[in-house]
Amino acid sequence: MRRRPFLILLLFLLFILQGTILPWLLPNVWEMRIIPNLFFIVILFVTVYHHRHTALLLGLSFGMLHDVIFYGRIIGAHSFAMGLSAYLIGLIFQIPRAPLPLMMTVVLLGSLLEDSMLFAIYSVFNLNNEPYSWALLNHMLPTMLFHFAFALLLYIPLRRQLELLKKETRKEETL
Repeated sequence: MRRRPFLILLLFLLFILQGTILPWLLPNVWEMRIIPNLFFIVILFVTVYHHRHTALLLGLSFGMLHDVIFYGRIIGAHSFAMGLSAYLIGLIFQIPRAPLPLMMTVVLLGSLLEDSMLFAIYSVFNLNNEPYSWALLNHMLPTMLFHFAFALLLYIPLRRQLELLKKETRKEETL
């Protein structure tokens, strides 16, 4: 039971770091090109190493928090995109001990899927005027590379914690 609050605390900490410290660390040239979602990377780890339903709930809740705090144009766009992409990635990759190359593929695909969903939502409501190819080259690919590097840093410690969380959950279910 100690690991669940740790996961929520880690997500809140990454959410706060993403909004406060990370804009200072990114160079001004990259500020409009890279749109980091640090907590979404952790949610992708949860969907592979723990359970996709937990990742769906975390994606919906932290995505809604992201919508309310950072973006006010459409409430629920990030919540929908993060929750659905985490769930879909969890349906595709159901491997209990995913190796590093597979997890990095999950991060890249999850990031691309979430950004593509957001692009589609914003296109439906006429909030962007650029074509998909422009958004892919100027926003999605740099963001995917940033997410990839961040996921490499988190891979070993986060995987260990999530595997221990899964063991705790299984013990609770058997009791």
